[in-house]
Amino acid sequence: MKYFITTILTKGKKEHIAMYAEDRKQAHELVKLKYSGIILKISEEKEPFEAQLKRLKNNFFSSVKKRKIKPDALIASIRQLAVMTNAGISIYDSLSEIAKSTSDETLKLVFGKLAEDINSGHSLSRAMDNFRFELGNLAIAMVQLGEKTGNLDDALYSLANMLEEIRANMIKFKKAMAYPRNVMIAMAIAFTVLISYVVPNFKSMFEKLNASLPLPTLILLKLEYLFNNYGLYVLAALFLFFTIFKFLINNNKEIRYGWHEILLKTYLIKNIIMYATLSRFTLVFSELIRAGIPIAEALETSISMIDSLPLKNRLSTVRVAVEKGSSLHEGLANTKLFENMIVQMISAGEESGTLDTMVGKVAQYYKMRFDAIIDGLSEAIEPIMLLIIASMVLLLALGIFMPMWDMGNAVMGKK
Repeated sequence: MKYFITTILTKGKKEHIAMYAEDRKQAHELVKLKYSGIILKISEEKEPFEAQLKRLKNNFFSSVKKRKIKPDALIASIRQLAVMTNAGISIYDSLSEIAKSTSDETLKLVFGKLAEDINSGHSLSRAMDNFRFELGNLAIAMVQLGEKTGNLDDALYSLANMLEEIRANMIKFKKAMAYPRNVMIAMAIAFTVLISYVVPNFKSMFEKLNASLPLPTLILLKLEYLFNNYGLYVLAALFLFFTIFKFLINNNKEIRYGWHEILLKTYLIKNIIMYATLSRFTLVFSELIRAGIPIAEALETSISMIDSLPLKNRLSTVRVAVEKGSSLHEGLANTKLFENMIVQMISAGEESGTLDTMVGKVAQYYKMRFDAIIDGLSEAIEPIMLLIIASMVLLLALGIFMPMWDMGNAVMGKK
């Protein structure tokens, strides 16, 4: 965002207003919406140091505090908005009514602001773009579809169904993760108790004997020293690290891109992200194609709701290729994201004029693959979980018993 100083004439007096905007045109629109008077001049200026500090502070705390709307509340509100829109009630009145009736504070704030923006002359999708984090890319993409086709209520019903499907997958994911998570938490607590209360007893014994200690024992003693003397500092440092990391991920595109690349190379996580992304992309794309939206425009809207930046960049090449005259299946093949079978299905759909049907089948295929990954999550995590547990148990066993074996052997040797 750039820093602008706007000079307006109001009630015979000049007033200078500082604001942030993407460009001079947006700054002009913002001034017209928020202030009354004659705009004399808009100039881009160097941001003062005090303003930089204030902006960074506000960005940091808003990044830490902001929360997404609860899925159940969002789905219910989307369905309610669809019903009210279908009944002929204006978007402004519908949003205002939902904001008044909901008990979710984030939803109340977001829908109230959406109603204000609608009243100021913005489209619903444009107003929602200011709340991309809270509402999600999918919601904005589907509302854009409804506005383009003139069937906003149908798009909202489809959006609610998609969000319910995503919600069901999240519940399934959490259930699959419940057992391994609980086991790991129990092991972590047990390990911490042993390190904090049991190891110190052996430490005093080892110090009295003045014996040379093996590496596992030295590791345990170092961990014991760290836990008992700097435990709170370590927790505070971890909390600070994750807070700063979250802020950087949300506000620095390069860091976010690098983090997304790491996730796409991580065991198991890469498949979850890959198939979840391709499933959503093909689902939205098929809805757009079925509604008669041109392919290039449908691609742009579908790509805009993708969260993973590396995948977003690779799929963006498809839109560029289509705009240059290439076929859709060639563009998809060049991304290296789609299997040969999928590319052939898209090619057949293009040739036969049934592209929307074929893309719908592709969406079903990726949904099936994603569901299979979620269903097999527990089995996939078990080897990692067993390895971690075995490592913890082995470290404790070797760290405590190896010095005792050495002492026993020394005593037997003396005898």
